[in-house]
Amino acid sequence: MENWTLPAVIPVPAMRDDLGALGVVEKDSPFPFPIKRVYFLYDVPADAVRGSHAHKALHQLIIPIAGSFRVALDDGRTRSDFLLSSPDQGLTVPPGYWRTLHDFTAGSAALVLASEEYDPTDYIRDYDAFVAWASRG
Repeated sequence: MENWTLPAVIPVPAMRDDLGALGVVEKDSPFPFPIKRVYFLYDVPADAVRGSHAHKALHQLIIPIAGSFRVALDDGRTRSDFLLSSPDQGLTVPPGYWRTLHDFTAGSAALVLASEEYDPTDYIRDYDAFVAWASRG
């Protein structure tokens, strides 16, 4: 099992044959938490920026199911940027990372698996408040 304490691009299990590919996420493979929420982004304009928030407790796996986009992550000290362009790979995003999704290609779509149901108190939506929160511990 992957180490889910740091962001990482991980393989998404897939079965391939002459009819194409079938990506599979089930139980604890590769998502090692109970999946409590699933949502997807699509029809995002190329110049749009999505996300722009952090979570205090929620873990995510972001899978590009069509097209490509970039995910910028920031833990309050270090920033990294990931290009997601294949549905057989996903990005793990642990709690405590400011995330921004950007540079969407035409027709792109993102599938997001989350460890928790929607809880507005888990979000940090102000970047300065996030940096203060991240630097406390």
